[in-house]
Amino acid sequence: MSQKAKESRDASGVLATNRKAFRDFHVLEKLEAGIELRGTEVKSIRDGHIRIDEAYAHIENGQAEVLQMTIQPYSHGNVHNHTPTRPRRLLLHKKEISRLQSKIGEKGLTLVPLKAYLKDGKVKIELALCKGKDTVDKRDTLKKKDADLDIRRAMRNR
Repeated sequence: MSQKAKESRDASGVLATNRKAFRDFHVLEKLEAGIELRGTEVKSIRDGHIRIDEAYAHIENGQAEVLQMTIQPYSHGNVHNHTPTRPRRLLLHKKEISRLQSKIGEKGLTLVPLKAYLKDGKVKIELALCKGKDTVDKRDTLKKKDADLDIRRAMRNR
């Protein structure tokens, strides 16, 4: 593994975070899901070549899938390397899937991945049931963040 990839991971094993999700959505509920990957995908993820900024999940035919998650092809792979943005199946229990499907049926709720991380050598995704923010809500969040930053600066400079 390259030194850059090792440095990009923090101590908890987080490989990628979706910072857009916290800006654009209200997070209502979080859950952990496994993900079905191929060998070269796992190697590429361990090297830090994963993006979940544009990713979202949906449930179809009783199976949960994550779409638009980009995993770059493995640098030492051969002609049988994976496609970067293929749909990937999420590993959840049937009860979890049916509960999520009923909640997604409500207006304005969606499943968004918040972060990808390693847990006991396996790649996991933290999913969140989210509701979209209005433009006013986004502005309020930014104002609150700026105010907190100003307070921290003032406390530090005392």
